[in-house]
Amino acid sequence: MSVAKPKLTFFQPDFSNPTELPYIESGIKAGFPSPAADFDGTKISLDAMLIKNKEATFYARASGNSMTGAGIDDGDILVIDRSLEPVNNKIAVCFIDGDFTVKRIKIEKDGVYLVPENNTYKPIKITEDNQLLVWGIVTFVVKSI
Repeated sequence: MSVAKPKLTFFQPDFSNPTELPYIESGIKAGFPSPAADFDGTKISLDAMLIKNKEATFYARASGNSMTGAGIDDGDILVIDRSLEPVNNKIAVCFIDGDFTVKRIKIEKDGVYLVPENNTYKPIKITEDNQLLVWGIVTFVVKSI
């Protein structure tokens, strides 16, 4: 097993010109389309939907495949909120020993772990020898299909 060292590219949200797009609030069925399902005029801003705390939120592009089991693939955009507490089972962007990584936080009786969501990679047990800074909690993943 190898240790994952993904590269993250960081971006600041641009709130200067939010775009509102048509939104079908009732949902879109994945079965037979309904002829009555039309746009109802509702609009949303993805900025408003994805970002709860403007001052503490940033984006990063994920690189690597250590979190594929959590739905985070290479090239996905992560929405990260620095105002949220790093608690057990949350996915966090961490700066550990000079490298950025995205991992799930696991708090066990014997310590704290940064756990990948891909069996190819090993969990990282945090010791007093590590320098760890939790930059923020991943709240959304924006991906291309």
